[in-house]
Amino acid sequence: MSFASFAVHALCGCLAPEFCLSLTPLKKPHRPEIPRKTIYRLSIYLRCLARLKDNKIQTVSSETLAKVAGVKPTQLRKDLAYFGQFGTRGLGYDVDELSKMISDELGTTSLQPVILVGVGNLGLALLSYRGFEKEGFEIVAAFDAEPKRRRDKKFAQPLLGMEELPEFVHRHGVKMAIVTVPAAAAQEVANQLVQNGIVGVLNFSPIVLTVPEEVMVNNVNVAIELENLSYFIQD
Repeated sequence: MSFASFAVHALCGCLAPEFCLSLTPLKKPHRPEIPRKTIYRLSIYLRCLARLKDNKIQTVSSETLAKVAGVKPTQLRKDLAYFGQFGTRGLGYDVDELSKMISDELGTTSLQPVILVGVGNLGLALLSYRGFEKEGFEIVAAFDAEPKRRRDKKFAQPLLGMEELPEFVHRHGVKMAIVTVPAAAAQEVANQLVQNGIVGVLNFSPIVLTVPEEVMVNNVNVAIELENLSYFIQD
C-alpha cells in the first residue's frame, strides 16, 4: 500500500451474513458539536461500513461493527449517539442508512474540491493517487513557486503558479488544501491560503502552522509516527 493510500484507508475484515440483525431506524436531530477524535473514528466506521456493503451485508450489530473498527462497543455506541437515539440496545444498524448519515456529517456525499501546494516528490505522489475520489475528495489543481520546472511524473491536474491561487480558489469555491512545501515556506503558504478563504489544511510540512481559530489544520509527520513506533518495539 502506498503512503498516500495509507493516509486515507482503514483496514476492516469481512463479516459473515449471520452477523446481520434486525433494522433499527435512525434519526438525525439537532445535536452538539462532535469532538475531533470522534470525527476520526466516524471515518473509520464509514470505511468498515463500505466493506460490509461490498460483502452484501445489509445490517450489523454495534458489537460486530466495533470489532472490525478496532474499538469497544461502548465507544462506538457513544460516538453514534451524536446522531440521536438508535432504539433498543443490541439491535442492528442498517448499513446503507448509517453510511449515509456518517457521509452527510463528514461532508463527503459529493466530491470536495481540494488544491495541493508544493509539487515535489511527495506532492507528485499525492497528485498521482486516484483513491481520493473514492473517498469523496478531488485534487482539482496544484500550485508551486516553480510551475514550469520539469517533473519526473505526469499528472492530470493543472499546475499553476502561486500568483494564480487566489483567483482559482475563489472561482472554484475551494475550502481545503494540502500543503507539501518545505518548512521554510510553509507558514507563508498557510497565510496565503487563509487569506483566500481556505479553512481546512492537511499539512505535511514539518512545522506547526499558526492560523486563525476558525481554520482547522491536520498535521501529518511521518518522523513522529516512526519515533512512536520505535518506542514500542524496543527490547
